Amino acid sequence: MHFKGKQLRHEFKYYINYHEYTYLKARLEGIMAYDKNSGKDGYHIRSLYFDDLYDTAMNEKLSGVQFRQKYRIRIYNKEDNIIKLERKEKFSDTISKQSLTLSKEQFYHIIENDNIDFLLHSEKEMPQQMFWHIRTRQLAPAVVVDYQREVFTCEEGNVRITFDKNLEAGIDTADIFDPKMTIVKAFPPEALILEVKYDDYIPDYILNALQIHSHKKEAISKYVYCRMVQLKWNPARRVLRKER
Repeated sequence: MHFKGKQLRHEFKYYINYHEYTYLKARLEGIMAYDKNSGKDGYHIRSLYFDDLYDTAMNEKLSGVQFRQKYRIRIYNKEDNIIKLERKEKFSDTISKQSLTLSKEQFYHIIENDNIDFLLHSEKEMPQQMFWHIRTRQLAPAVVVDYQREVFTCEEGNVRITFDKNLEAGIDTADIFDPKMTIVKAFPPEALILEVKYDDYIPDYILNALQIHSHKKEAISKYVYCRMVQLKWNPARRVLRKER
């Protein structure tokens, strides 16, 4: 499925408890493969989310706006070998993502709002738009989102099933490599988020294994959960940029 030249994927989210997680995981192990980059143990995701002067990303999510977007910088297992600048766009129940690989130096330029012309000079449209959002809408770091993810994949339908647990918020720094970052729980420890993503279709045998009909689809935003925690602990609208 495409929209305005962008590849769209279906995305659905569900709250599940730990008992449901262990049951579903056991069923999926028999019919799907673990993500080749993570294996059975999964991996840690840390994302620095951005918002503008008007908190547009948060307010549009809370208001149920169907067409919206968010910028983030993501790393895996707290390492700096892969640093991705991403823009996730939501079109009702479908999503589109564009990305740009960053160097660690470029990451610091962005969070310090210093020498970011490389975004404008990129061949990709997404970083160019981010440049102008920084300049005209004061787009800036808002909160860090941390969680552990386990992933099952299936080539048929390009299906990706994820279990996200241990959701936490980094509330006092934009530096995702800072070992002294203050981390606060953002979700009950017994609660997980099940995400179901696919291109044009999902095989019936996967749907049957997931027992989707027994779960209620939810409009879940890890970003909003973590912003609420961040605002509770730090009433300032944004986190502080940290100098190197």
